Amino acid sequence: MPQPRKRFAQHWLRSETALEQIIQAARLKESDRILEIGPGTGILTRRLLPLVSSVLAVELDWDLCKKLVKSFGNFDHFLLLQGDILKLDIAADAQDFPKFFPINKVVANIPYNITSPILEKLLGSISSPRNPSYDLIVLLIQKEVAQRIVAYPGNKNYSALSVKIQYLADCNYICDVPSKAFFPPPKVDSAIITFQPRSLLNPAINPKRLETLINLGFANRRKMLRNNLKSLINSDLLGEFLTEIGLNDQVRAENLDLNQWIALSNYLSR
Repeated sequence: MPQPRKRFAQHWLRSETALEQIIQAARLKESDRILEIGPGTGILTRRLLPLVSSVLAVELDWDLCKKLVKSFGNFDHFLLLQGDILKLDIAADAQDFPKFFPINKVVANIPYNITSPILEKLLGSISSPRNPSYDLIVLLIQKEVAQRIVAYPGNKNYSALSVKIQYLADCNYICDVPSKAFFPPPKVDSAIITFQPRSLLNPAINPKRLETLINLGFANRRKMLRNNLKSLINSDLLGEFLTEIGLNDQVRAENLDLNQWIALSNYLSR
């Protein structure tokens, strides 16, 4: 097993239990075309290849790429791109390999230090959702981040990230993965989480405004919503809206659920 590199935030997953939970969560079919981000030593890749139509893997570490080619280069349904997932245009870089497209699922143990930009790469943003979207995304990420993603109002983990991701996808917290499941063990526990991108029945009229509202609303969690949003909306107008939806004007951002954030955005867009 190669020595993990700290500069790439590498921690090798070695738990068969965790691997099986990832595979089960992905609900794999023979027709699936998979994107794997950061295959590392190839432990997950090896599990994926017999079950799907193709696996396109993106790995930044050149030395690992050489080992992956040695391990899987003989599989005609395995394609490896060397580079930064955040900078690559995968479809353009792999245009000579049409059998790997369209990718319909992402299954990966991602580098935790770039979780947020990877989520935006895979899901897009409220104002610019990824199109076409993936059918399903299964990620092994830091437990704390996973808890924030699936949190609802009233939970201490509920945040701007919760609202933004839940606008874009149905999120399902699968299970915890302890630090001892990795080598070397990271300082934090992990979790497997799934994202099923979807379109809301009642989306925001002005998605950009919704994004701005969420960012400002959660900018200072200790402040009441009316204070965080005073640069955008008159306190009396906000009070009228909150009364309409059954909330008082003392509420904070974490008291509003996704639909209420959308309603507030639409109220201001009338």
